[in-house]
Amino acid sequence: MSLIETLGLAALHRLDPETAHGLSIRALKAGLVPLPGPVTCPRLEVDLAGLKLPNPVGLAAGYDKNAEAVAELMRAGFGFIEVGAATPRAQVGNPKPRLWRLTEDEAAINRFGFNNQGVGTIATRLARRPSGVPVGVNLGANKDSQDRAADFATVLREAGAWIDFATVNVSSPNTEKLRDLQGKEALAALLKGVTSTRDGLARRVPVFLKIAPDLSPAELEDVAEVALGSGIDGIIATNTTLSREGLRSAHAGQQGGLSGAPLFERATRILARLSMLTQGRLPLVGVGGVGSAEQAYEKIRAGASAVQIYTAMVYQGLSLAPRIARGLDALLVRDGFGSVAEAVGTGREKWL
Repeated sequence: MSLIETLGLAALHRLDPETAHGLSIRALKAGLVPLPGPVTCPRLEVDLAGLKLPNPVGLAAGYDKNAEAVAELMRAGFGFIEVGAATPRAQVGNPKPRLWRLTEDEAAINRFGFNNQGVGTIATRLARRPSGVPVGVNLGANKDSQDRAADFATVLREAGAWIDFATVNVSSPNTEKLRDLQGKEALAALLKGVTSTRDGLARRVPVFLKIAPDLSPAELEDVAEVALGSGIDGIIATNTTLSREGLRSAHAGQQGGLSGAPLFERATRILARLSMLTQGRLPLVGVGGVGSAEQAYEKIRAGASAVQIYTAMVYQGLSLAPRIARGLDALLVRDGFGSVAEAVGTGREKWL
């Protein structure tokens, strides 16, 4: 990190986490954050379900919920960007406080509850974004919806013209009973509605499914079976966890989803099992606890074609994305791989 970034992070950490988050978005929009531009080379380029990524390091959903700083994030060194979660109607989410730093654990707990300005506003902003780095939207459902499955299709229909991919988010722990949609029959019905909507768009966009890290082996088998038969284009593994195993921080008892370093092992094991179950028939994106090039490489060797980061930036800054991308390139060279694709799954057995 640069001195400016180190000082900026120190200042933000003196503030309430949600306030700091909002200020970081404002700083990006105001041009106060150094942006390196694209980070790429032939070894780092990835074809992810038809998406041409300049590098495999993406920004996970939840940082730029309302697509306010997409143009700036596209110049921050990411290989792809996911905004949202977006719901059909704007909603305030759960009561504050709802975000906690767990500094001793390099982690965070949130129970936002899909707070966002609604897909109409988000789609309008996405329509104005520049071309280049692929940008997708995380599809969510309104808390008071009578048909949450239909909400996912509604968001895709309204945003579809302006995105490069969409993610079905049935794995957030912060909307009551949302994870129930990961059950075999409910998930199959939901994905049928989403893929039908996708097939009706003027331009086909890949659809990914984001799953929880807390699934049992049997539940994961069901998810893999449904995903393979549904016509979706990939799986993102994983969302935040409800586990609190091994935490040291004072806020460890807060309700909500845990993200960051403690999630790495749990999420990577789920990723590896999913890689074994799908046998290369669906590309996978590894998320959860990635804070270094070495950890991103572990995800790739466990079966991921690309990775996403978020919580680690709270502690290491926005420059983490290009640092990971460049570090990945060095690791590929070290091990004799000519591309990311050559490394995918080569270390899966370690995690099974």
